[in-house]
Amino acid sequence: MTPEDFRTHGAAMIDWVADYMERVDELPIMPAVEPGEIYAHLPDSAPEHAEPFAAILADLDRVVMPGIVHWQSPGWFAFFPANHSAPAILGEIAAAGLAQQGMNWATSPACTEVEMRVLDWLVDLMGLPEGWKTTGAGGGVIQMSASDATHVALVVARERARARGASVDDQVVYTSEQANSSVEKGARIAGFRHVRLVVTDEQHAMAAGAFDRAVAEDVAAGRVPAAVVTTIGTTATTAVDPIASIADLARPRNMWHHVDAAYAGTAMLCEEFRHHQAGIDRVDSYVFNPHKWMFTNFDCSVFWVADRRPLIDTMSIVPPYLRNEASEAGAVIDYRDWHVPLGRRFRALKLWFVLRSYGISGIRDRIREHVRLTHELAARLAADPRFVVAAPVLFSLVCFRHDDGDDATDALAQALNAGREVAVTATTVDGIRVIRVAVGQTYTEQRHVDRLWTLISDLAW
Repeated sequence: MTPEDFRTHGAAMIDWVADYMERVDELPIMPAVEPGEIYAHLPDSAPEHAEPFAAILADLDRVVMPGIVHWQSPGWFAFFPANHSAPAILGEIAAAGLAQQGMNWATSPACTEVEMRVLDWLVDLMGLPEGWKTTGAGGGVIQMSASDATHVALVVARERARARGASVDDQVVYTSEQANSSVEKGARIAGFRHVRLVVTDEQHAMAAGAFDRAVAEDVAAGRVPAAVVTTIGTTATTAVDPIASIADLARPRNMWHHVDAAYAGTAMLCEEFRHHQAGIDRVDSYVFNPHKWMFTNFDCSVFWVADRRPLIDTMSIVPPYLRNEASEAGAVIDYRDWHVPLGRRFRALKLWFVLRSYGISGIRDRIREHVRLTHELAARLAADPRFVVAAPVLFSLVCFRHDDGDDATDALAQALNAGREVAVTATTVDGIRVIRVAVGQTYTEQRHVDRLWTLISDLAW
């Protein structure tokens, strides 16, 4: 493909994506395909000879689109959002075209330094501790996902406890019973045998007293409390653990305290939500995902540490072929020492594009609008005797159930999803079935939430 061909085909590809963005609201959200159907549309072997790009582009519609779940539909209220935006897509194109390998500063100074600066901006924008900037003792790094960041934090916690003489077999990780499953998975992969799921209070947040008792029990049994993971915005209900209270208990015991704000971290751009992260100045690490609610394509997960030295000490291995003058002098950051992979993409470009294209005021406006729409929907549900709002509405998620019980709730969720105009998620909270509605898709407006409410009201009995 010549540069001229690339211009022609690139323009066609941009047109295709722009057309998709214009019509995604009209597409059925969930695909009507059977397992193996897409696979069967593909030939048994790869093509021996080059095919025209027009044929490849045509197969996006013929083969791929029938099996696409339209996460970018404004009727997407399932799980949490996984958003794109036009600026992020353009940043992704630039990153793909430059194809940087940013494993250390010397292999791409721009890849490193743009990331440093953009993540330092976010420290200020989200009201995080000043020391978390790369100009301080800490710093931020873009990971693939919150799962990766949590795993890294737990590996650092493990090594710090080992340095104090604690066997891995004796170390314990604590998290809420409402925490994302990635916490337990990360702990298991990191080699922890003991993972304690701490009970929650009536707000579905980790109970500080129960955490204190669990730690005391483990200490009495000869085990070593190594880490605690608290959550700002749990997956099921967006509950917020008491960060300050847990920090007060964890710090004297020299436990690593990691905060998972994967979804709700974006809300911290707005001052009115920052009370949820009170005590954040006393934690060791923090993660949030711009690829959820900040209109930045997956993957883009920001991980900060209050002190980068334990992270680098744990992750750094320097073979001769990676040595260079700038690194040896300690004058630069080498991000390969901040996570598990050696290789890394120029992910900061798309985040930089989004922050500059929307402006912080533009992002804040969208967040506040999503929250407003959510509270409006919650009020409609609460006013209808058929429904019960099942958890506090803190951000842009509302959980509700049918007053007739679990079967009626599940039947309503299935009916909503069957129409393929909207998508919601059903789950279990405290043994009761609920429907989660996450309002946060890039293109969701008042009319889309109104449509959802009409469907809920019409399909319930």
